[in-house]
Amino acid sequence: MLIGEVHTGLLQHSTSLRIADAVQLLGLVEGAEVVSSLRPASHAVSPEVAEGVDCMLPSASGRRTRCVGAALSRALISGGRVVQGSVAARLEQSAAGRRLSWSHYIARAGRLEAIGRTDWDDVVTGFLRPRPGVEPADTLSLGGIADRLLDRVQRNDLLDRQAPLRSRRTQLRWTVRVDERFAQSGRATFTMGAEGLRTVELELAPHEAPAAQELCEDLALHDWLLTTVARFIEDVTSSPRPVQDKAGQLRPVVEQLLHLWMPGARVNPALLPVWDVFERRPGFTRQWTTSVEWIRDQVASGTIALLQRAAAR
Repeated sequence: MLIGEVHTGLLQHSTSLRIADAVQLLGLVEGAEVVSSLRPASHAVSPEVAEGVDCMLPSASGRRTRCVGAALSRALISGGRVVQGSVAARLEQSAAGRRLSWSHYIARAGRLEAIGRTDWDDVVTGFLRPRPGVEPADTLSLGGIADRLLDRVQRNDLLDRQAPLRSRRTQLRWTVRVDERFAQSGRATFTMGAEGLRTVELELAPHEAPAAQELCEDLALHDWLLTTVARFIEDVTSSPRPVQDKAGQLRPVVEQLLHLWMPGARVNPALLPVWDVFERRPGFTRQWTTSVEWIRDQVASGTIALLQRAAAR
């Protein structure tokens, strides 16, 4: 089984970052390559960083199962404007049945070994649907790793921390059950959970599973764009300010975010049918198109109001 978490937010910089600067910003491991591309939009991915963990697995029932290993995290910058912290690990049953030396786990970075009897259904439920205020402090926290990585990137001196608009981070957790039979009968479910937690449950064949992290990063990026734009629309529609002022509020969204909508552009072709599932329900692009049309109408109305005011003087 694979599990992961992606945190997404606005890069704290006054302008979109040039690809060369994004590559420099994501040089988190000395001597390791930052993967970058310019098409269809600029995109950069940091080298993977191993993070050792020795804690309890999530559990819906309160079961205490220890896991030890090293999760892998990476940071991504899309369009020079959106930054993500992404963490993933493969969960396995420990063959030894006991805690081994760290050299064993570092050599197998990206894998977490469960020590003792493990109910994987219970782990998935506990990870995706944690009960508020119940989860022990020593439970595996991939979100904590993602947040620390994002903070590390955002504190870099290359950034001026003068973002042109305000936004919040989003959090997406995902799991993949891996089995050959899912090649014909796989499943994909997207859920908006308590306190804004997004979850994705996938069932994939072994040859499809390695591409799951990229799929979930792409989904998290577009969910953040949709959520951020929706919050701006809510703020504008609830404001009593004149239409030209509202158009001014929306201009940074038009300039900074609207061109970044490209669902599936970097997803393995084998998993594009999963994106099709999310397009049907909850209908990401349908919601985005409606929002963009509304924003452009408001900006146009604001421009007309300003011209009319100028002509009346």
